[in-house]
Amino acid sequence: MSISISHSTGIIKGEIKLTSSKSLSNRVLIIQGLCNDAFDICNLSESNDTDVLQQLINSSESELDVNLSGTAMRFLTAFLAIKSGEFVITGAGRMKERPIKELVDSLIELGANIEYLEKVGFPPLKIIGQDLKGGKVEIDGSISSQYISALLMIAVKLKSGIQIDFLGEVISKPYINMTVEVMRFYGAFVHWKGNSLLVDHGDYKGKNFIVEADWSAASYWYSMVALSKGADVILLGLKRESLQGDAIIQEIYTNFGVITEYVNGGIRLTKNSEFRIQNSEMELDFTNCPDIAQTVAVTCAALNIKAKLIGLKTLRIKETDRISALQIELTKLGFSLDVEDDDILINSIIRNSDNAKLNTIVETYDDHRMAMAFAPLALIKPITIQSETVVGKSYPNFWKDLEEFSFLFS
Repeated sequence: MSISISHSTGIIKGEIKLTSSKSLSNRVLIIQGLCNDAFDICNLSESNDTDVLQQLINSSESELDVNLSGTAMRFLTAFLAIKSGEFVITGAGRMKERPIKELVDSLIELGANIEYLEKVGFPPLKIIGQDLKGGKVEIDGSISSQYISALLMIAVKLKSGIQIDFLGEVISKPYINMTVEVMRFYGAFVHWKGNSLLVDHGDYKGKNFIVEADWSAASYWYSMVALSKGADVILLGLKRESLQGDAIIQEIYTNFGVITEYVNGGIRLTKNSEFRIQNSEMELDFTNCPDIAQTVAVTCAALNIKAKLIGLKTLRIKETDRISALQIELTKLGFSLDVEDDDILINSIIRNSDNAKLNTIVETYDDHRMAMAFAPLALIKPITIQSETVVGKSYPNFWKDLEEFSFLFS
């Protein structure tokens, strides 16, 4: 089903408790599954991805279906490799097209018993879990941080621990550091040594955990404030000292006149009425925060800001090819942009103003971030988003939260 969105005034005011972090929730769930001590997780994400992961970690079944959850596929592949038993892990649709070879190769090098059941390098997988000795592995630093996090979290249970030597620059490093900090919270000894990560053998020690709100989800509200005629938005649950790399969104959106103020229990977003967009081209690097790239791309296009977005390599292997999807949908809406390799160039012109007025339907390609990145355009003109339920992957209450700010739906 599709959902049509509009806003009568373009002014947004209100307060919500922002959805909790899927990334943190999923990491703590894996550690909970590996820990001998029972502990509670408070404010766990209600996202589909987290729900799937929680169910499968506790499942007694031998065949596990992650559906479309890439995080669950990667984290569980490593988790099952050290769990006693024989398992098949599979997924639906796009999941069987998302590569997992680098993670599987590393696990096999550490002694894991894994084989491909269909296409080499892709799910589904057959895994026979067993004790792994551990040791050294070399990994291309440009691969998905989820592969690295998957290895790190099980490393505590390996007899010799693990040393991951990175080849080249490590991308999405804040996500890796998030994993490291959560592991340390639970008593793991893990540290950087040059361009390597070392984890000692040991045990996790159970402690209750409160999941903070999601800075990735906050990005859509930053975009809404930037595109609004006026805004006073309070998002509860976000922390100044956050483990999430996407907290950089507050710095990025100063370029668009959005002011962030920390208040009791969260943040307040307002729009600087005196701010004026600069004519010079800006360059933004998303190497460490790829999940907010779509949001920023749509904001730049809508504000006719000339910008070059780089560090987008991993967007090709997400729920969809996000670079291609952005190019197709923004162009369809009349905006002007070009793609050079894995870089996106937003032009400060509208290529087809008539089309921009008429064509308001956005395809999501089963990608939750496509739906939410384009939704703020409703502050400028009515827009229709295909597959409204796709937001459940990370932010189930997204449409409900928009209602709190007087967005209209049909």
